[in-house]
Amino acid sequence: MKGKYGIDLSQKKVIINGRLENYIKSNGWKTFSEFMNAVEKDRNQEKMLVNLLTTNHTYFMREFEQFDFLRQEILPWIKNKEINTKDVRIWCGASSSGEEPYMIAMVLSDFFGIERKKWDLRVLATDVSTKILKQAIAGTYTAEQLANVPAQWKRQFFISSAGGNKYVASDELKKGVIFRQFNLMSPFPFKRKMHAVFLRNVMIYFDDVTKKELVQKVYDLLEPGGYLLIGTTETLDRSATPFEIVRPSIFRKKEG
Repeated sequence: MKGKYGIDLSQKKVIINGRLENYIKSNGWKTFSEFMNAVEKDRNQEKMLVNLLTTNHTYFMREFEQFDFLRQEILPWIKNKEINTKDVRIWCGASSSGEEPYMIAMVLSDFFGIERKKWDLRVLATDVSTKILKQAIAGTYTAEQLANVPAQWKRQFFISSAGGNKYVASDELKKGVIFRQFNLMSPFPFKRKMHAVFLRNVMIYFDDVTKKELVQKVYDLLEPGGYLLIGTTETLDRSATPFEIVRPSIFRKKEG
């Protein structure tokens, strides 16, 4: 997991046991070693290992002050910069079950308003887990999960089902997000630079060397003046990053 995906589980033996033990037994392997032999030979088993060992905890409106900053500061900068191309490039690098990229898409729609059809506002959303991406693409959430979403957004972007107990993201909202499976440790395949990268609450699983390398890759990927947003409880080593700090969890690449 660390070698291929950057995820350091060396202090998480109890979690590993808890998440793998039943799966291993129910699929006929007698030991962890037998299972790992299968993982090394079978790409599908490797995917299953990643699905079982990655944590996907998120919710709508999480750390909303960052979405406020997106609306108040980042989007006006992008709009001014790309007034001719009408192209907004935002990447959510740990999309989990979809709440975060859908939130970004709602903010984009709200900000651009009646002009939104003239702009390419699609958000790229990636995650290493194929299982969680299926949930994100389905875009189905309980009423409880949407409890903190503003009523206007709920009406505009979600369709009520199951007697009001479940909500499904509208086709318009789904079209605003492109979901892809991607390992952050892989070389970045992007042809064009990003205006903003959301990499929230994912680097807590990486050691300092892995984190530093990833942050540098993101820096190189961003347009001059572009933004990196991380989780509000996360930190970057200020002495080891070329980013300028805007706020404790918001960083900017130098302009020009």
